[in-house]
Amino acid sequence: PGQGGGPAPYAGPWGPEDPLVNPPYAGLEGWLSRCAGAVRRSWRPLLPLMLLTQVVPAVAVSLLSLGMGPDATMLPADGSLPEDYLSDLVIYGVSVFLVALAFGVVQGIGWAGGTWVVARQAAGQPADLPGALRYGARRCLGLWGWMLVLGVLVGVGFCLCLLPGIYLAFALALAGPVYLFEGQNPVGRSFRMFHDRLGMVLGRVALVALAVFLGSVLGSVAESVGTVPFGTDPFTAPGTAVGAVAVILVSAVLVVPVYLVQLVGLVVTYAEQRAQEGPVNVTRLVAELG
Repeated sequence: PGQGGGPAPYAGPWGPEDPLVNPPYAGLEGWLSRCAGAVRRSWRPLLPLMLLTQVVPAVAVSLLSLGMGPDATMLPADGSLPEDYLSDLVIYGVSVFLVALAFGVVQGIGWAGGTWVVARQAAGQPADLPGALRYGARRCLGLWGWMLVLGVLVGVGFCLCLLPGIYLAFALALAGPVYLFEGQNPVGRSFRMFHDRLGMVLGRVALVALAVFLGSVLGSVAESVGTVPFGTDPFTAPGTAVGAVAVILVSAVLVVPVYLVQLVGLVVTYAEQRAQEGPVNVTRLVAELG
């Protein structure tokens, strides 16, 4: 059910006590309560899952960027470019892009497995790290493919102008949960949910986006400031290399709460929008995950 054939048949009770689905009349307070409840229930399996699937790729990309990036401080004072500078810059950019693209599959395991954990534990069903990794591995390629499509759409929007990019990012925010629960048409369904209840979805996604933005800025600032003492090429000496790696690792770990907020906030928002369309409960949503 839910895998390419639409939502599963409705089954079981539905009401204000559902731990995941915010009923239509509960408002922002109900949404916040269910987000907090999901974090309390599921942080134990989610924490190592996010460390493995989000922090490890982020650290790897940061280390690659730090180790391969052309050294701008070595440019001649007259403003000319060294002979191989542009080619090195292109190789560096392509390498980072390809590595980040490959790690997108790993991140997809985390987002899919995390959604599985949040839904199953809300329904009172067992959900552990190995199970989350197995489920995530089964769904990650499809999710990764759709995330690439979304990235291209949002990127084109930002290239056209800032506002179209922001609009597309918000309108497509629920595409990941739509794909995992319904298995089809994530772009169209996300647009429909966004426009059918514009104020509600915009408000929920904006809160998630604000938390993600602030947390990401904190991690970026911590990494940038922390690596300054080690120079532009810290891997020339063992001591500076260890220090730089430690700073990057700690900075990436600081962002883990951001991943939890993003995952839980979007799953609960999706569940709330399903409730706006008709009766649905957490048991049905778990069945749709497959």
